[in-house]
Amino acid sequence: MAIDRKILVLGASGLIGRYLTDDLRAREFDVVGVARTLPTSQKGAPLDLELPVMAMDVPALANLLREHAVDIVVNSLGVLQDGPGSDTAAVHRDFVARLLQAIHASGRVIRLVHISIPGAADTDRTAFATTKREAERLIATSGVSHTILRPGFVVAPAAYGGSAMLRALAALPIDLPAIERTAPFQPVAVADIAATIAWLAAREPDEAREVTWDLMQPQAITLGGVIEEFRHAYGTQHWTRLVLPSFLLDLGCKLGDFASWLGWMPPMRSTAMAELRRGVTGNPAAWMAATGIAPQYLGQIVGSRAATIQDKWFARLFLVKALVIASLVLFWLVSGFIALAISYDAAANILRAHNFPPGLIDPITIGTSLMDMSIGALIAFRRTAAFGLVAGIVASLGYMLGAAILTPDLWIEPLGALVKTGPAIVLMLVALLTLDSR
Repeated sequence: MAIDRKILVLGASGLIGRYLTDDLRAREFDVVGVARTLPTSQKGAPLDLELPVMAMDVPALANLLREHAVDIVVNSLGVLQDGPGSDTAAVHRDFVARLLQAIHASGRVIRLVHISIPGAADTDRTAFATTKREAERLIATSGVSHTILRPGFVVAPAAYGGSAMLRALAALPIDLPAIERTAPFQPVAVADIAATIAWLAAREPDEAREVTWDLMQPQAITLGGVIEEFRHAYGTQHWTRLVLPSFLLDLGCKLGDFASWLGWMPPMRSTAMAELRRGVTGNPAAWMAATGIAPQYLGQIVGSRAATIQDKWFARLFLVKALVIASLVLFWLVSGFIALAISYDAAANILRAHNFPPGLIDPITIGTSLMDMSIGALIAFRRTAAFGLVAGIVASLGYMLGAAILTPDLWIEPLGALVKTGPAIVLMLVALLTLDSR
């Protein structure tokens, strides 16, 4: 195997890109991983680069390829749905167009390995799918040595987005409606994707030039069958489950779409549901024949190791995390609004009853109400959520300390409002500690 070729992985912080970067390095390939933002755990790797790749023009991309003497570019960049900071056309089509020009301008012989999606073009219904297909057409007519890989449902040791959602469905006593459960859903191990790229990297650019392969297990399986394999891994296969009605799934996707405009990346969005209902199918025969790779089937992938307690905790908490964030947002917004607009006199009377100076009663009542609502708004936006949660913890501790000094009788009032503040602080701490998405 020729292992002296330099590989550049774009999207090195994603589910596929991260695994490819680590796996190819373990195979002794020289790999540079590039991502717009790297998680803290990846920042220590000397050849993992944080670069604003989406903002780089053709000369900048060509210089990157020349500077690192790149022989193979693996493009695993992708976004699910349009929203703030996410533009499917810009990522899937426009960037690929610039990358192809940069490969020509670099003066180097470079193979492009492009990660796309399976399925027939005439079934594409979402911006995600249509822009992915536009990128394929650009690559096919570019004259660049290329291999387009169309992996099925990717199963990896890590789990983000849709793969994490399926694990959550397996770990909780809920199930999908029959129409979703019966959708075809051919999986592939991320290790098989890595093995394919290693196979390509060991060959000359003229070998496997201008080919498109479906990567997935050949055995037919449904989405319900995929979830069932995870249930066996988690030991939940015998549980009685509540079947979610389709309208509830659609409502969840609408709420997910709204959350995406606040900067979050929930797995349940309209595009995800449309792609899920379309199914994941393909024919891996050409890939298997050319490379000699025998793809792992799902039972081998999921059953290769027993689910650990970390796996189970993550799966159980994944969907609950959204509920925790949403409940905290509502808690702070509603409590502040009630004190400001509905029960203003009652809130002010608490201060009057404890002999606060009259000139301070209105400013304190209004100020604390606006502060509560501001904390809720901060938590609602992904970019400011951590600051909002810390502010909420500090504010709650301040309320408890202030009440202990100025109004100690509130600690023993019948409804126990101050006593309940303690669990709210713990819930904010849980939200803060689980805020990372990758």
